[in-house]
Amino acid sequence: MIPYYFLQFAALIDANQVGIPKATSDQKVLVQNILYPTYFWASAIAVIVIIAAGFFYVTSNGNPQQVTRAKNAILGAVVGFIVVLLAFTITFIVIGGLK
Repeated sequence: MIPYYFLQFAALIDANQVGIPKATSDQKVLVQNILYPTYFWASAIAVIVIIAAGFFYVTSNGNPQQVTRAKNAILGAVVGFIVVLLAFTITFIVIGGLK
């Protein structure tokens, strides 16, 4: 119920009225050309870390130190992947992908 009112309020606000400058098409393309590949590579690295940590987890032979290290690596990679997805979503919305 409350989010509906926020959306109604946000629909009433115009960026020009509150002094928020509009980005030009060139600026949007520049941001997309820089950030989107960065998000892609960060996500790819996170997936590779998850795969490598899973391999280390499987080959730990029950060694508690190696198991803990692999679990921490998996957790860190998953958290990093979620942060990258959130950053991509925020960038996509701010640039104006959802109209």
